[in-house]
Amino acid sequence: MDFQLTEDQKLLLDTVKGFVRKDSPVSRARALMGEITESGAAPGADDIGFERAVLAKMGELGWLGVGLPEDVGGFGGRFIDVALMLEVLASTLTPEPVTAAYLGARAVSELGNEAQKARWAAPVVEGKSLLALATAERERRFSPLPASTKAKRDGDGWILDGEKRWVVAGNAADAFIVSAVADGGPLLAIVPRDAEGLAARAVYTVDGRRAAMLTLSGVRVDAQHVLGHGDKTGATLDLLADLGAAACCAEGVGVMKAVLDMTGEYLKTRQQFGVKIGSFQALQHRAVDMFVECELSRSSSMMASLLVDDAESVDKRREAVSAAAAQVIRGGRSVTQQGIQLHGGIGITHEADVGLYFKRFQALATLFGDEHYHLGRLIALPTFREGVAA
Repeated sequence: MDFQLTEDQKLLLDTVKGFVRKDSPVSRARALMGEITESGAAPGADDIGFERAVLAKMGELGWLGVGLPEDVGGFGGRFIDVALMLEVLASTLTPEPVTAAYLGARAVSELGNEAQKARWAAPVVEGKSLLALATAERERRFSPLPASTKAKRDGDGWILDGEKRWVVAGNAADAFIVSAVADGGPLLAIVPRDAEGLAARAVYTVDGRRAAMLTLSGVRVDAQHVLGHGDKTGATLDLLADLGAAACCAEGVGVMKAVLDMTGEYLKTRQQFGVKIGSFQALQHRAVDMFVECELSRSSSMMASLLVDDAESVDKRREAVSAAAAQVIRGGRSVTQQGIQLHGGIGITHEADVGLYFKRFQALATLFGDEHYHLGRLIALPTFREGVAA
């Protein structure tokens, strides 16, 4: 498969690289993280973990429209374009919720009518608004389909009751895309943040970013807020989960490469017993192992990003995504752990940047399925069994 970048992709990446180098170094992410108190208190209303002005600037530059169709204000292209951008943004832990914005706009693009696309998706692409995908539930772990959140008919609308967990960027979202169990198949509806009966509690995540826990108690959504209902909605939820997993793979690769680079630099400068520790053969072997895992993970991630939109079948898409996720999670865990160990005692301090990357990777490794989930899904696919038999 051809992994050569197009001229448009090269131009996009040059722009993003310039941004992270000049305007979004790791120190910026550290400053926006905030501190989690001993009591685990939730962040304040104004403490959103990123800058709305920067998200709006990304919209102006067209970054939030990458990989989205023109009917929502996007620039077309494929998901691989989004993945390449996310990899670069992750290299400095840029905190703006680009993945959350993409998934929110993509959900409306897949299921919404023209009025919904103009009302909800277009402002997200412009960086003026933020939709958060609220699908995770305690009972279903990583399954994209709802189980405990219920939708009951109420005239031409629906009444929603249930809970959603760990809604990425939900602390700052203007509205939520909520999934629910309904007669006739899964329901997906847009719930504005100020909807009566909706409670959104902001929480910290392990990497110092923010999310929200949602409680829906008799929340009414009218027909114009319903994106979809039935089998197509279920298929779209499955696609969004795979897009989310592929996005996490791309970000994970960006994190891995950054850890490899900073560890390599540390090995070249840190002295022990009067010599650079990078001259020790045992440490060189470990650095080579890190490099190999980065290369394997990037190749797997790119394959998943190419096929998540264009696979010849759903099973082929799931196979590519789960194979990539399993590799990236396993490889990334090894690379980030090795990075801390090779930094020695300073690696476990809060002041060391390598620890920030380690924590970010732990969050990415569980957002849309952990290693066990993706391995289980992979070996259960008919395409996998057919390949083993062949």
